[in-house]
Amino acid sequence: MGKYFGTDGIRGVANEVLTAELAFKLGRAVGHAFLEHTQTEKPFVIVGRDTRISGHMLENALAAGFLSVGVNVMKLGVVSTPAVAYLTKQMKANAGAMISASHNPFEDNGIKFFGANGFKLSDDLEAHIEELLDSDATFEHPIAEGIGEIILNEEAVERYLRFISKTISQDLSGLHIALDCANGSASQLAPRLFSSLGAEISTIGTSPNGTNINANIGSTHPERLADFVVEVGADFGLAFDGDCDRVIAVDETGKIIDGDYMMFIMAKALQAKGELKDNMLVSTVMSNLGFYKTLEKVGIETIQTGVGDRFVVEAMVAGNYTLGGEQSGHIIFLEHATTGDGMLTGLQFAAMILESGKKVSELAAEMPKFPQLLINVKVANKKAIMESPVLAQAIVEVEAQMAGNGRVLVRPSGTEELVRVMVEAETDAICEQYTNQLVEIVKQLS
Repeated sequence: MGKYFGTDGIRGVANEVLTAELAFKLGRAVGHAFLEHTQTEKPFVIVGRDTRISGHMLENALAAGFLSVGVNVMKLGVVSTPAVAYLTKQMKANAGAMISASHNPFEDNGIKFFGANGFKLSDDLEAHIEELLDSDATFEHPIAEGIGEIILNEEAVERYLRFISKTISQDLSGLHIALDCANGSASQLAPRLFSSLGAEISTIGTSPNGTNINANIGSTHPERLADFVVEVGADFGLAFDGDCDRVIAVDETGKIIDGDYMMFIMAKALQAKGELKDNMLVSTVMSNLGFYKTLEKVGIETIQTGVGDRFVVEAMVAGNYTLGGEQSGHIIFLEHATTGDGMLTGLQFAAMILESGKKVSELAAEMPKFPQLLINVKVANKKAIMESPVLAQAIVEVEAQMAGNGRVLVRPSGTEELVRVMVEAETDAICEQYTNQLVEIVKQLS
């Protein structure tokens, strides 16, 4: 990670870390970087935002930065991150920008960028943009007609919704789906999309006020949807996050069906139709051991990547694989999208449930999950601890004792001085025993 860019764009407390001044400078730097590599007389970028109160401030500051170096800006207003990615490529924009801190609380905000191909920017390009931000480089100062303009296109979001709806071949008549829109980007879009395809819908989290995005609701708090599904008697529920690039399901009994369960169910459905390329599924190291063991039993192979949907996408593109994602609900259908898309995934999931003729609980029951325990340990120097041979040897010994019926994952936080210790095992007691054992070693090394 660089000075500004983390694993998913630039993120921080709005008006403290991510200020209007920084957003303006970022617009100028990104605009300059793309002007260096385009033959277009006047490039244009697409800008979207979620429902955070700081969104207007950052949207206008970022746009002003682009305009000041001669780049036109198409503002989409409140829209999902995957909509920005799709429309950037589909409308032949030079770049796309989404203003959102995803599942974070409302006081945070972020800016993530997409290239003309709809994929997130490369590490090299992000590093170049950081150099521009910190340099004394003189940016373009066009005058008269050289200054960028705001482009209005009220039909762009409708184009995205039409595209999403055509990724399934049937309507959703006969399904009752509960939707939790997290008071975020999905608040207006998801109810329109699912009802237009014939589903009966019940909704929560569709009244954003600028400060209630992700507030005890959405994919990071699916327990609210779990109660709601049972209350309204829905066939299942779908909980989106603030910018709608991830989704978590809930079955008809109120049990939470995370990204592992969803990927298992959908991979099996694609496999049965011969549509899962090379019978391969891409996931991250955070997926449950039960997930991997069950996939192996049904003849589906897996590739594991580091944590982060960008690493999943890179592996999928390298092998041109069909399906990949994360336990958190970032799920990618590479045939249709260049990034995780909560609404697209939700539609695919709904269509596959309908085709199966089974309840979500029945399909999920085919995949037993191993108990898992994660403890975050505050440390003084996470890098030194992760390089410790003492810790490395302790991990080897624990995994040997579990003899293939469990696993250990110890990794540093990407944003804080924390070491995350996770153990999966056959029982909760074994998880607790080995997790506490490793946590004590980390504390001693700190």
